[in-house]
Amino acid sequence: MVPLTRFISRSLLAAAFSTLLVHGAGADEIVFKDQENREVKLAKAAERIVSIVIPMASTVIALDGSTRKLVGMNPTAKSAVMEGILGKIFPEARDIPSDVTAPNFVPNVEALTATNPDLVIQWGGRGNDIVAPITNAGLNAMLILYGTEELTREYMAITAKALGKPERIAELVEWRDKVQKDIEAKTKAIPEDKRPSVLYVGRALSDISASGTKGNYNAWYIELVGGKNASSGLNGTVSINKEQIAEWDPEVIFLNAFEAKLDVSWVYNDPILSLTKAAKNKRVYKMPLGGYRWDPPNQESPLSWMWSANLIQPDLFKYDLRSEMKTYYKMLYNYELTDADIDGILWVKEQGDAANYAQFGEK
Repeated sequence: MVPLTRFISRSLLAAAFSTLLVHGAGADEIVFKDQENREVKLAKAAERIVSIVIPMASTVIALDGSTRKLVGMNPTAKSAVMEGILGKIFPEARDIPSDVTAPNFVPNVEALTATNPDLVIQWGGRGNDIVAPITNAGLNAMLILYGTEELTREYMAITAKALGKPERIAELVEWRDKVQKDIEAKTKAIPEDKRPSVLYVGRALSDISASGTKGNYNAWYIELVGGKNASSGLNGTVSINKEQIAEWDPEVIFLNAFEAKLDVSWVYNDPILSLTKAAKNKRVYKMPLGGYRWDPPNQESPLSWMWSANLIQPDLFKYDLRSEMKTYYKMLYNYELTDADIDGILWVKEQGDAANYAQFGEK
């Protein structure tokens, strides 16, 4: 097994050491630093957790192996449970309150305090306005940061610590590292002219958005698997129009999994977008929805990387994704995926006759 200490920051190592000292004194107290370098103290492993951060709700479930400790979540996270496989694996998750926050991460203090949480997971780096209501209510807040794989591994590690299951993170990080290194070894020699331009559309129906490369997780794994971000010239996430997409003329388009009514017809039936290389070559794909949406970083990210790799560099990557999903859903959720489950997660029928998508169908 690859040593966990290779993947966590010095601050996390210091926090882990601090926790060991506390436990060594015979107490149950857990002490660590969050990603805003704030000290978080728990009298014991958290038994009641609220995740205002969207992807973290499903991560808490995966780390704990149950829904028992998740007592509140973001409504956007709740929609993923209702629409996706997690609601089937853990049907009781449908009853977890989602009124603890607005979708914009502003806490609903009355609903939040009613859950009596030991720990509230909130975004860091976005100002005190979304943190102060939590701390002013006398609740424990753990702040996390978003945008890179390293940050993802760190906040998964401190969440496992808060749950009292620090040993759980090792196998998850080892898996992420194994897949990442395998992909990097195969893509490092790909010349620039063999890397297709890929556009990830973060929103499409109410507005259209795309993101630059800096600090954008989708751009990171597009480049990881041998593509190049078609919208790399943007500064952050911004609204764009269809004419801009036509000007970029991406070779591959990934549509977000956040908008339930969004499908590949949004490109193919549009008089402008249907003229792009991606449309002409049938390389338009909707991101899968598993235990969480595969767009942002989460506990299932290595599966998302394998899915993307097979589509962006089909001559180079031949991951048996269905087999990988069965193996790691057992590890993540102790659940035996059926072939019908996999078809639903990957939107096999909804992808239509997309190029190279038949590989993901039931053999």
